[in-house]
Amino acid sequence: MILLDITNGWKTVIMIVAMIAVFYFFLIRPQSQQAKKEAEYRDSLKPGDEVMTAGGIHGTVVNNPPSHITLQIAQGTQIKVARANVQPIPERKAKKGSK
Repeated sequence: MILLDITNGWKTVIMIVAMIAVFYFFLIRPQSQQAKKEAEYRDSLKPGDEVMTAGGIHGTVVNNPPSHITLQIAQGTQIKVARANVQPIPERKAKKGSK
């Protein structure tokens, strides 16, 4: 068999490369895909969209300039929030047995 003929040094190199590949496919790649989805979401925001800040404040997008987002959180109350702190409102999942 070919693997039995490989010297000890090459086996170590192969194992290290395999571990790096596992880390890439299970940790790094999914995280970068999630960051890309979040960036696309922030870029697609338009006035009238309901969002939530990282601090848990719910509001409606009023203005969407490149540097920040203006949210209306109550009648006559607007706040400016950094784009990175805005996320979609999580959907509530129905509990079993409830209607």
